[in-house]
This record gives sequence, structure tokens and C-alpha cells, in this order.
Amino acid sequence: MIVLGISPLDKDATASLVVDGKVVFAAGEERFSRKKQHAGFPTQAIEAALRWGGVRLADVDVVAYPFLTADQEAELIRKSFAANEAFEREATGEDLAKELRAALARVPRRERPIPGLGHPNEVLRKGLLKETYYRLVGGGSGLARNKALALAHEWQEAAIAAHRRHEADLLAGLAGLGLDGKLRRCEHHASHAANAFLASGFERALVVTLDGYGSGMAGSISIGERGRIKRVHSFRFPHSLGTLYENVTGALGFRPDRHAGKIVGLAAYGDPAVLGPVLLSRVEQRDGDFRLRQNLNVRFTQNLASRFPKVDVAAAYQHVLEVVACNSVSHWARQLGLQDVVLSGGVTANVKLNQRIHALPEVERTFVYPDMGDGGCGTGLAMQLSWPDGKVEAIRDVYLGPSYDEAQIRAALEQDGLQYSRPTNLAAEVARRIHAGEVIGRFDGRMEYGPRALGNRSVLYHAREPAVNQWLNQRLGRTEFMPFAPVTTWEARERCYVNLAGAEHAAEFMTITFDCTDWMRANCPAAVHVDGTARPQLIRKEINPGYHEVLTEYEKLSGIPTLINTSFNMHEEPIVCSPRDAIRAFLAGRIDGLAVGPFFVEHPERKRA
Repeated sequence: MIVLGISPLDKDATASLVVDGKVVFAAGEERFSRKKQHAGFPTQAIEAALRWGGVRLADVDVVAYPFLTADQEAELIRKSFAANEAFEREATGEDLAKELRAALARVPRRERPIPGLGHPNEVLRKGLLKETYYRLVGGGSGLARNKALALAHEWQEAAIAAHRRHEADLLAGLAGLGLDGKLRRCEHHASHAANAFLASGFERALVVTLDGYGSGMAGSISIGERGRIKRVHSFRFPHSLGTLYENVTGALGFRPDRHAGKIVGLAAYGDPAVLGPVLLSRVEQRDGDFRLRQNLNVRFTQNLASRFPKVDVAAAYQHVLEVVACNSVSHWARQLGLQDVVLSGGVTANVKLNQRIHALPEVERTFVYPDMGDGGCGTGLAMQLSWPDGKVEAIRDVYLGPSYDEAQIRAALEQDGLQYSRPTNLAAEVARRIHAGEVIGRFDGRMEYGPRALGNRSVLYHAREPAVNQWLNQRLGRTEFMPFAPVTTWEARERCYVNLAGAEHAAEFMTITFDCTDWMRANCPAAVHVDGTARPQLIRKEINPGYHEVLTEYEKLSGIPTLINTSFNMHEEPIVCSPRDAIRAFLAGRIDGLAVGPFFVEHPERKRA
């Protein structure tokens, strides 16, 4: 059975080709259009998928889309908000002013600089008028509750209108390809559950999905067994951990749909005890479920952000996310007698949360779907619709995008007039240069699917120099609070990280953090965050021989089996897809060298110097 999966069109539009349960091709439209988080019909990604699979449009049996009709979604949204309004109107008054005065007294003095902040206790001030407004409508009064209900209504109408727009785009796009008669729809969280479980390799598992919004829900709990998934609980919208985190991301001055990872990094510098009690007082937790008071009232979060240090606001929201999610997972793991957990949904892009879940005493093994956000939903539904039933096979890798042959690479190099060589041992040449302090871009093989660069579209550097997090980010035009992530050979994993057992497979896709060993902290400080953790990629020789060989050659020179691996792209651009993209980013980012296919290129400015 041949299924073409199309993800939601609101952002990260992605196409995947799945044949009898096996993902043949998957890539985001942004990689082809060069528009970050591309919204709209993924025309180029579909063309690339069909071309790669040698599939004609007429051969496609089903087109899978992970949302219901716009009318059905509108009905679910309205039902969710009607239930939430009743919940909000039951709330008793809170003395938020008193709670915040107590919280302000808990703010510690800080002097140690934090990269990216002018002062370690920097507050995002908004001016007297705005801050007064935030206190009025983001406080604990009846006015704040009414504002929360008004914002909820605005969200409701905007979401319904968006579903209608995206449905029109979907139907028009499919009609243009002659595929409109093959469309199969599915409720959103079923697609998240499917991708996590069907890619995990687990025979039986607790399936947890958590995101911002999907078909009236913000998450789900299911039992996965031998390729089948049975839902046992739903987390109703707007009681959404995804929305909670989007609020703090936006309130701290970042893009809610793009920069949540910055909050994860920033949180490690703060003290969750400052504001954590205030936030937790607004959460109702019972029997594995949770409800969040005024969760769509972003003015409440803006009120906190205008009065408290950024680091403490971030730390509190990260803490509440971890507490609430872990309580729910712990409850359902015990209730259902399941020790293996699989995760999907945008919230599970939070690698620190995933570490906390894996550390729960009820959990033995953890797997996080590599494209955990909505970009992976079309793939999940396509897998489910074409699944042959029976035993689940673990996903081997996510090198599922296009590749380019030597002739295409050579033509791109010559088009830019670049001089290149063809080393007899390219891995050794790359390792030698990295050991000498050069930054090297690596472009080879099939492009990675999902948000992480996993070696084929990566920038590599040694992990011995902590200052790299500042100067390389500046060179690439980025601002980050997290250190760069490390890639480590599979063989050396236990020398570098602790408590890996049961999450090694997840770590092959950079979806979870671990505490670092003393050896790792001493020898690879550039990859270790202030809290002593790192988000590694573990690479096995049989999965990516050329990439693994670079690390092996580097270890021969340095005694260290780890390198920095960051995505090959300029700031606010998608990861590179084609040789032309790689060359442009290589030149613009002033990267010292480029290993592209079998060739090596030294930056022209470096050669002149």
C-alpha cells in the first residue's frame, strides 16, 4: 500500500512517502522553498518524494492528512471552549499580588554573567503603561478572568478561520495533482501517537502525546501493542502544556512557534523556587489529568516577565512543565502497568522534560519520535494507514530526504568558481582540520528528516573550547543560551553520559538530555550546559559510516570521541538541502572548510589570508 502523508499546513509543512509501513522519503517543504517553517501546501516536497520513490501520482493509494474537516475541527474547538468557560467561572479569587510580593523577595542576587543577557537578573521591561495594563488584566481579579475569556474567544475564532484556510489550500493542492479523491483524514493526536509507537520498536508501550492544540485536545494517553493503539485518556484544550510554554517564549521576547529551545537553555540559569509556587497554584492535577487556569491569558505571563528576571521566569515555566507532565506520565504508567514510554507532539521537543520522564522510577525505556512536532504527523498517519500489522520494527535512521551525486556537487562547486580537492581519506582530512581548530561544514548523503541535523547537513567543531558557543553563534548569526550539542561514537557513550540505559535509541536522534560524566565535563566543556547536561547524538558505524569515521579519526588524534554538531544553516534559515544551499551557507558563515560529498573546499577568504 502506497500512502502519501501530508502534515498540517499551518507550519512545518512536510510530505512523506510510506510503502507498506516503511517510510521511503520524508522532508519538510522549507528545505526546498528556503522559507523557515514553511506554511502551505508542500508541492516541492511531494514532487521530491514521488521522484525518489519512483512513484507516479496514479500509484498513490491514499493521501493521509492529520486533521478532520474544518467543520468538525470547529465543532471540537467550540466544545472545548464551552467546557473551559464553565471551569474558569468556577474559580475562586486569588491574592496574586501577595504571592508576587513573596516571589520578589525570593529573587537571588546574581553577578556571574550569562551569555546573551546584559545582566544576569535582566528583566524585560515594557514601559509604565504596558506594565500597568499587564498587572490589571494579568492579575488575579475578575477583570483578569474576563480578559482570559475574551482572549480565549479570540483564539477560538482565529483557529476556526485558520482551519478553513488550510483546508482550502489542501483541497486545491490535491485537486491540482488529481489526488483529491484519495484523501483520508484523521484526528490529530492519533497521528502523533502512531509515529511515536510505530517507530519505537517497542512491543508494548505507554503512548504519550503532548502539544499545543490538535482536534480539541492538547495531548493523549494510549496503550500501544503489536502495532495497534488504544486511547485511554485525553488532555482537553485549552489545558495545554504547549500553550503554557508558547506563552512564556513570547513573553520573554522570542517567537513562540520557533524559539522554545532558548527557554529550555535559559531556565538552567534561573531558580524555579522564585515563581514555581505561583504557577503551580494555578494548576489543578488529579488522577493523571491536569487543568490550567487562564492558560490563554498571555497577559499573566507578560506581567511576570515585566517584573521578574528572565532566568527565573524561564526556570519556573520549565519546572511546572516537568512537574505536571511527569505526574501524568507516572500516574498512567502505574495505572496501566507499562514501563516503556513513547513520546510525540511539540511539547516533547523539550529535551530536558524528556530526561525527567525517562528518570521516573516507573519508566524503563523511553523513545521520542525524531520529528515530534506537527511536521511528523503526516508520516505517523501514513505509517498507521499502511501498517501491515504485527511486530513493530524500530526506526533505523532518519536520513530520509534527497541526496545528490558527485556530478551535481561538482557542478555546484564550479558554478561558484570554488577550488576543491578530493582527498584519499576525507574523514582523516576533516578530523585533522577540526583538531587544528577549524570549523567544518559536512554535506553528504541523504538529508535528515525532522528538526535535528544528524551529521549529513551539520557544522562540526571540537568540543574543547567553551567560548565556541559565543563566537560560532555570532559567525552563524545566531543567539542561543544552550551550548552546542555533541555527537559521540556509540562505543564511547558510557564514558561521556550517565543513565543512558533504556534511552540509547532516542539519543541517536538528539531528542533527550543526559547528565554528563566527570570525564565529559573536563574534556568537552563546549558541549556541557551550565546544569551539567548535554543533548547528544550517538552515532553507530553501521548507520552512517562516513560520519562515524570522522569521529574515529578525530579520536585517534585527540583521545576524544566527541565533536560539536550544530545544524548547517544561517540564522533563521532552514537547514541546507542542496549543494547550492550548502555552498551559500558555507561562504556566508565564513566556515573554514566544507566537506561536500567526496570533495573538500577551503574557504576562499581563509586561503587568501
